[in-house]
Amino acid sequence: MKKILLVVLILLLNVSLFGCMTTSLGENEAQPEKQQQTDEINEETVGILVEEFGRKLQTVSLLSPEDILEESMQKNYGDYVSQELLDKWLSDPQNAPGRLTSSPWPERIEILSIEKILEHIYEVNGEIIEITSVEKESDGIAARKSITLVVEKIGDRWLIASANLDDYEDRDQIVYSNSQYGFNFSLPKSWKDYSIVTDKWEGLALGGSQDNEIIETGPTISIRHPQWASENQRQDIPIMVFTLTQWDALQQEEFHIGAAPIGPKELDRNTRFVFALPARYNYSFPTGYEEVEDILNDNPLQPIEENHFNNQ
Repeated sequence: MKKILLVVLILLLNVSLFGCMTTSLGENEAQPEKQQQTDEINEETVGILVEEFGRKLQTVSLLSPEDILEESMQKNYGDYVSQELLDKWLSDPQNAPGRLTSSPWPERIEILSIEKILEHIYEVNGEIIEITSVEKESDGIAARKSITLVVEKIGDRWLIASANLDDYEDRDQIVYSNSQYGFNFSLPKSWKDYSIVTDKWEGLALGGSQDNEIIETGPTISIRHPQWASENQRQDIPIMVFTLTQWDALQQEEFHIGAAPIGPKELDRNTRFVFALPARYNYSFPTGYEEVEDILNDNPLQPIEENHFNNQ
């Protein structure tokens, strides 16, 4: 009887041990699968963060005054970027991602790869995609710029902790920058060797003792196509510059410019000047006038505020 009880006891002990071993093996086998699921969730979260950040790039103008730039970065980048990195970009905005010209502009970040570096650190390689209104219609790309982002989990939030940007590839735009009056003007790559022609506009009094006399003047800056020649004249891009006071007086019809029944068209302004397109500037339809119209349709002029340009 004692032998039978001993045998039964041994059998029960073996079954118990076998059950524990099976449970332990099952848990060990489940660990890699659970980790893989966590990694996949984290990778998806990091990817969404970077893509959402990429859609914010066009909202931050890197040429804005320091206080406006800080407010814009905090508002648009604050949910995606660590404060340390934001401070770094604010101290060196030319090396930060964002909008430098009115056209082209950064539309998105295309992710090429996401790699886990440590438990809560991922490296994302991608490209900033820039477009103009032409590419927006045709779903094309004006320029690409490689970017590498390190995304970390800081507290309970995933944030971009560092970023490295390369130069743009195949940028189809060049920029004319005028520091005297404070504006940038984006041009197609085909205008690379453009020239600048300066002239002046004249404002004639409307009525009164000075009727039709010149009472106001200001500069006109024309951007000239590199293929312009005296025997084959092409359409210039003329930009009239007004002080704010002159522009207000023109709107009040205190003077007029030229014989056209309509006045100049405002392109943009900064805190000191208004930049405008002359009325009927292309009335004779010279060679290249259609191209100039297309350029102007992309809102190529971007004002630079006073602390970014030289005083007269």
